[in-house]
Amino acid sequence: MKLARVTGTVTATVKDTPFSAQKMLLVDIVDAQGAVLEPAVVALDVCSAGPGDLVVVTMGSAARLPTQTSGVGTDATVIAIVDEVTVDGSAVYNAP
Repeated sequence: MKLARVTGTVTATVKDTPFSAQKMLLVDIVDAQGAVLEPAVVALDVCSAGPGDLVVVTMGSAARLPTQTSGVGTDATVIAIVDEVTVDGSAVYNAP
């Protein structure tokens, strides 16, 4: 699992059938302090995240484990909206 910041949404009117009910987000993979490690990853969303949210993303085969993405050919799925990140006993992020 990785931390990511939602930067936008992705809309595709023509897509493979298993994706028809899926919301797609554009996320940047970030470190605990919020520095971008990997920009512009498209991830399916199973928790109603939105732009600006800090989220947890599963990648690879684990991205297909949530019930909503079972059988869908995805490499990245947003599985949680983060409330707080703590490093060495200090909070480095608190949700607004």
